[in-house]
Amino acid sequence: MSHPSEFDIIFAGGGTTACVVAGRLAAYDPSLKILILEAGPHTLNKAAHVQPWQFPFHQALTSTTVAFNIGNPSPCLNGRAPIVPCGHCVGGGSSVNSMVYTRAPASDFDDWGVDGWESKNLIPLMKKLETYDVQPDCPTHGYDGPIKVSSGGYKLGIFEEFINVGKIYHKRPYVDDSEDLETCNAYSPCVKYIDGKTGKRSDAAHYYIYNQAHNPNLQLWAAKRVKRVIFEDKRAVGVEFTSDPAACQDEDQSSDTVRASKLVVLSAGAFGSPTILERSGIGAEAVLKRCGIEPLVDLPGVGENYQDHTGAFVPHLAADGAVTMDPLWRGEESVIRENLAQWKHNGKSLIAQNGGDAKIKWRPDDDELKSMGSAFGPRWKEFFQDRPDKPVAIFAPIASYAGTLPQSHSSVLSPRSYITAWYHTLYSMSIGSVHIKMREDGKEELDFTTGFLDDPCDTILLTFVYKKSREILRRMPSYRGEVPVGHPCFPEGSAAVCGEASGPVDLNAPDIVYTPEDDEAIDEFHRDHVQATSHSLGTCAMKPEANRGVVDARLNVYGVTNLKVADLSIAPLNVGTDTYSTALLIGEKAAMIIAEDLGIDCTACPSWWESTQAHV
Repeated sequence: MSHPSEFDIIFAGGGTTACVVAGRLAAYDPSLKILILEAGPHTLNKAAHVQPWQFPFHQALTSTTVAFNIGNPSPCLNGRAPIVPCGHCVGGGSSVNSMVYTRAPASDFDDWGVDGWESKNLIPLMKKLETYDVQPDCPTHGYDGPIKVSSGGYKLGIFEEFINVGKIYHKRPYVDDSEDLETCNAYSPCVKYIDGKTGKRSDAAHYYIYNQAHNPNLQLWAAKRVKRVIFEDKRAVGVEFTSDPAACQDEDQSSDTVRASKLVVLSAGAFGSPTILERSGIGAEAVLKRCGIEPLVDLPGVGENYQDHTGAFVPHLAADGAVTMDPLWRGEESVIRENLAQWKHNGKSLIAQNGGDAKIKWRPDDDELKSMGSAFGPRWKEFFQDRPDKPVAIFAPIASYAGTLPQSHSSVLSPRSYITAWYHTLYSMSIGSVHIKMREDGKEELDFTTGFLDDPCDTILLTFVYKKSREILRRMPSYRGEVPVGHPCFPEGSAAVCGEASGPVDLNAPDIVYTPEDDEAIDEFHRDHVQATSHSLGTCAMKPEANRGVVDARLNVYGVTNLKVADLSIAPLNVGTDTYSTALLIGEKAAMIIAEDLGIDCTACPSWWESTQAHV
C-alpha cells in the first residue's frame, strides 16, 4: 500500500506525549496533515490494554508492548546489568503502566527554572487534561478533560487496614486527596487512571488519537521505527524510518523516508529521542565520531542527565480470607470469567483494579531523620527541608504477590493470598546517561548507564523505607508473615529474620531492632534487587545550552530549526511522582507551544471533540 510522502508535522514516536500533542493539534486544526510513527504495535480496543487488571503481563520478557533497555553492569548493583522497561506500543507507557494516579508537587516545576513552565502556568493544563471523578470542587483538579480518573471498579479491604495502621502507628494523618500539588506525608486513597463508568484504562491513545479516526489528515503508522532526522542545511525536513523488526518480521527492513513541511517532533522518550538525535548528527562530537557519524551540531547534553526512580517489591503473606488480585494474576479461569462478566455488565469488579487502593507520599519526621544517620542530613537540608510539598518516597501495598515476572507466580509460590510492599524513592542523587555505540560487527546498540545507587544517599533512603514498610505491614490484621526469598538474607539468629507468622503484632509492639550486619544485608538486598520504576526522563534536558541543555523553553533543539522534542526526556530535574501525569502535562504544554508557533487558536475546543470523549 502506498503512503503519502509529505505531511505538515511528523512525530517520531507514538507514546503518551505524542498522542496528546498530535491529538490536540488535529482537534485545533483538522486540516493539518499529521503523521505519527510508532515502533510498537497498535493498542486499539485490545483487552490487554483496556482491561486494567492485565497490566502486569506487559512486563514479561517476551512482551512486544514493552522494550527492555539493558544497562551497563554496575559495581553499585553488585555487577548487575539493570533492565529498564519502557512502553513500546501506541500510547507508550499510558497503555501498559499500572495506572497509579499521582502528580508532582508544584515546587518541582518551579525548580525547573524555565520561563513559561512554572507551576502557575501549568496548573490550568493539568486541569484541562483530566476528568477527576473522585470528589467534586477540588480547585487544582479538572472535570471535563479527556483523561478519566476514578477509584476503579472494586475496593479492596486490606487498604483500610493499611490506612488505620498508618494513622495510629505511623502517626500520619489521613487525607482524601494527596494529589492537590502540595499535600504529602499523609495516608490517602490511591486513585487510578481508570474510567469510572466503563472500568477501562484511561490512556492517551484511545482518548486523544483513536477517537479521531474520522480525520484522514491524522495518520498513525504503527511498527515504524524512526532512524534519524533528515536535514537540509540545518533545517529538519523529514525522517528516515524502517519497519520495526519485532513487530513486522516478514516485512522489508529497508529504509524509507517521509517529509515534513512545517515541523519534526521527537517523542520517542528518554531512550529514543537522544539516540535519534545522535544518529542524526546531533550530540557530543566524541560519541558521534566513535560511531562514524558526521557531526551536524556539537550538543554534549544529548543523552546525559538520565534519571529514574528506584524501588523494590517485597512480598508478605496474607490471611486466607483477604481479597487480593492473586487468583486473577495466577490465571484461575473461573475467577477471571466471573469478574469479566461483571465488568462487561457495569464496568465494576476486579477487572477494573490494579491492586492498589492506598498510599503514602512520605517525608521523615525528626526521629526518623535521626535514625537514618548523619550522611543523609546535608541532602535533607539542601533539598527537602524548605520544600514541604516534596516527599522522599512513595510507599503503597499491592494486594497480591508482585514480582518481576507475573508468569512465575504459580510455579514459585503456593496458591494463597499475598500483600506486597512496593516502595520507590524520589529525587535520586544518582545520574546516568543514554547513548548509542557500535559493536565490533558494525551494528548499533545502546550504551546505557543507569547510575542507580551510585550515591550513598539513595541507599540510605531505600533501607529506611524497607524497615518502615515492614513495620506497617506486620501490624495489619491480614498480615501472616513474610516470603523469605523476597526479603534480605539476614544472619541466622537475627531478630530481623523473616518467616511465616500466625497473625500481626500489636500496634504498640516495639520496632524490630536491626544490627549493623542486618543493615548490611538490607543494603545487599537492594543492590541485588532494586528496580527502575519505568519513570525514565531527562536525556534531552530543557536547560540553557551552556548548561548541557538540549532544548529551549519552546522545545526547539539547539543549533537547528524545525525540530522539537516533546516527551519526558525534556525534564531538566526529576519529579516526585509516577510520571504518566507529567508526560500528559508536557504533551498539553507542547501542543499549546506548537499551536502558537503555527498561528493556530488553541483556546477553543471543537464541539465534536467533546462528544467523542463521552463515547470512547
